Amino acid sequence: MHGPNPDTRHPMPLHPRVGFLKPLVQAENIEIGDFTYYDDPAGPENFVEKCVLYHYPFIGDRLRIGRFCAIAEGVKFIMNGANHAMSGFSTYPFNIFGHGWEKGFDSATWSKELRGDTVVGNDVWIGMEALIMPGVSIGHGVIIATRAVVTRDVPPYAIVAGNPAREVKLRFGPDTVERLLDVAWWDWPVDKVTRNLDAIRGADISRLEQAA
Repeated sequence: MHGPNPDTRHPMPLHPRVGFLKPLVQAENIEIGDFTYYDDPAGPENFVEKCVLYHYPFIGDRLRIGRFCAIAEGVKFIMNGANHAMSGFSTYPFNIFGHGWEKGFDSATWSKELRGDTVVGNDVWIGMEALIMPGVSIGHGVIIATRAVVTRDVPPYAIVAGNPAREVKLRFGPDTVERLLDVAWWDWPVDKVTRNLDAIRGADISRLEQAA
């Protein structure tokens, strides 16, 4: 037993709606770890077009998603290209339409609104139609509820819900969270993950630490 091949686009032959994203996504400004999947009845091939919005290479921001993440249908990552300059009286992007409207535009008024990379840790579950705003960092082991709007960083192993998303609770106590982060099972070789699935799926941190 060695687990599925992370380079397989459709790891469940009877369910083509599920796809491992790493072999499907070729965008230069997106990084996705092994075994992270997207589930969509229309198929996962259009993940970038449907789910990663306003992501322009010239801006320089990146979307980074870790390993073993589960992304449900309709999740949206809003990237920095969606931002408008907010320092003046109007937020209307006159300059992009040209014909003289671009004259006098100070690009610094727009660039200062950039929020940096959007980062999703490992073993994160993002529920249906959740919305992730630019520059957010989501910790390992997080659960994001359906239709949550994530506007700020989320600590490891938190459950967040609502608009704006707020922490509902931590999945485990602080001591257990710290120990889980030290174990970092998602970084193990696949054969080691396979051998220790019972410990990973279980709730005995001591057993998982012994496997490490």
